[in-house]
Amino acid sequence: MSTVGSTPHTVTFRGVDGLALVADEWNRAEVSEQDGPTILLLHGGGQNRHSWKNTGQILASRGKHVIAMDSRGHGDSEYSPTANYAVETLSADVQQVLLQIGRPVVLIGASMGGLTGILAAHEAGPDVVTKLVLVDVVPRFEKDGSARIRDFMFNHVHGFDSLEQAADAVAAYLPHRPRPRSVEGLKKNLRLRDGRWYWHWDPAFLTKPGDDPFTRVDMLEQAAQNLRVPILLIRGKLSDVVSVEGVQSFLKQVPAAEFVELSDAGHTAAGDDNDAFTDAVVAFVDK
Repeated sequence: MSTVGSTPHTVTFRGVDGLALVADEWNRAEVSEQDGPTILLLHGGGQNRHSWKNTGQILASRGKHVIAMDSRGHGDSEYSPTANYAVETLSADVQQVLLQIGRPVVLIGASMGGLTGILAAHEAGPDVVTKLVLVDVVPRFEKDGSARIRDFMFNHVHGFDSLEQAADAVAAYLPHRPRPRSVEGLKKNLRLRDGRWYWHWDPAFLTKPGDDPFTRVDMLEQAAQNLRVPILLIRGKLSDVVSVEGVQSFLKQVPAAEFVELSDAGHTAAGDDNDAFTDAVVAFVDK
């Protein structure tokens, strides 16, 4: 009986200096070179691999080899002992993972993961990274939108009394998204310690000065301009991080890039309108 698209297996890769990077992997045994490249999913800051669960499952059900990875300091991956979360280091981690995958890869990155993907694709070259999908991120982003993300993360760094309290905070932060009936799904993003629920990422990701991955604008723009692989930019129409002007600037600099806008999504595009998001990604990957 075929297991294509079934429940993923948890695997561990090694990043820079041997740091353990935990991932969910679908279809490793079933996929051959004829099935196309591996799809590597890179989440945004403060998120983790479970942000990609629905998208990963759908891509896997189509026979794709899919890996959704926790970046360093996030989810079940190890925290950096030196609080090194610069985008260059995140990209270096991805370089190590690409070597361990050992086959061509399509990179799909949201927010921080997208900026990481730009640099990683540039450094790896087109024979290794064959396509790139940027999910509501461009190098020249909106400062106010980025500040709102960081404020949300900072305001709750000391945790919550309950999952219900955490759900209320998320609902206030994402007013365009219906509040889930069950709070059980939040257990993928929170951990219970000493009677309180804490986001599952290293607080030093925010508190160490100078490591905001959104600050390397010129370097990332140059890297994007030098890419010679198909690129898809997906924007949530409700986003306050990527503006219409930001999209226009990026498409002017990278004229070969394709662009899709999701009308019912904000910055967290994959979770806001997962069906439309996945349709766009599948069409691009299969092209």
